[in-house]
Amino acid sequence: MEIKKENIGNTLESLSKLGKVLAPAIVDGVKKFIPWEAGAEIDLDLVNTTLPPKDILFPQTEKMYSFSTGPEAQVQEVMEADEQILFGVRPCDVQSIDCLDQVFLTKTYTDNFYANKRGKLTIIAIACKEAAPTCFCRSMGPKPDEAPLADILLIPTASGWNISCQSDKGKKVLAALDGLVEETDGSLLPPARLQLTVDMTGVAEKLSGMFEHPIWDELSRPCLGCGTCTFVCPTCYCFEMAPEMRGREGTEMRYWDSCMFPEYTRMAGGHNPRPGNKERLRNRYLHKLAFFAERYGKGLCVGCGRCLEKCPAGLDIAKVIEMTGEVESV
Repeated sequence: MEIKKENIGNTLESLSKLGKVLAPAIVDGVKKFIPWEAGAEIDLDLVNTTLPPKDILFPQTEKMYSFSTGPEAQVQEVMEADEQILFGVRPCDVQSIDCLDQVFLTKTYTDNFYANKRGKLTIIAIACKEAAPTCFCRSMGPKPDEAPLADILLIPTASGWNISCQSDKGKKVLAALDGLVEETDGSLLPPARLQLTVDMTGVAEKLSGMFEHPIWDELSRPCLGCGTCTFVCPTCYCFEMAPEMRGREGTEMRYWDSCMFPEYTRMAGGHNPRPGNKERLRNRYLHKLAFFAERYGKGLCVGCGRCLEKCPAGLDIAKVIEMTGEVESV
């Protein structure tokens, strides 16, 4: 089955009847997912978006509770979520959603706000036919032409996209596209060839024993502590919560935070267990490449390359992996 390029507008129009469609586009020079509407200019040839799609499930600013104080105090969860269709997401970002699922939905804990959005999300992924110089997904698990956790996978052909249905949600989408999907399949274009590769063999095990290694002094020296890496990362999930009050009425808000900020670990008495860039950078890399895998059985880096591209100091997680591999056994 195949969707022709000339039918993509009608396809998105049909999908919009099932829920809000979010598709990749360039807005004011920023590559990100935007709500689709008739006439919107989307770009399905983007190698990757600058901003990841994680805010669809884990918003940068989120209202969690409304409450009132006084004799008849009340607290109520705010569940604001509509049916959504994430269209044109790349395999690395599909893998990143699975990482967030592990955090918010497993290990005896369910985040109701995340779960509400996740249950109403349909994922339509597009295989990559091109890769950026900073992409290294194959080394971290995802493959540019596979997205097993997506509901539908679109694989580029010369004339459009071959459709692979992978879930019951995907079947519902196909039913809505009746008349727009052709039974004849075009020849699949070859998957993207990645220029950047790393070898993760034994890296997680090594890093677990490198807490006091001098490598962290060298790596952290150029770090500005700006947090850019955490905000463009599709799997970072640090947050803070704070109330907003107006008289006796208030809301409890959740905001993105960053482990690269000193305030994140500063305690009420003033002590900070991660006082400098060295400690914060070390925590970030150990969490991405070792600690998360110990708890969830998979790494927290999906090889999307966003942090390599956007770090103003040129810090490079791929080089960290390479340097770790060259360290003698610890």
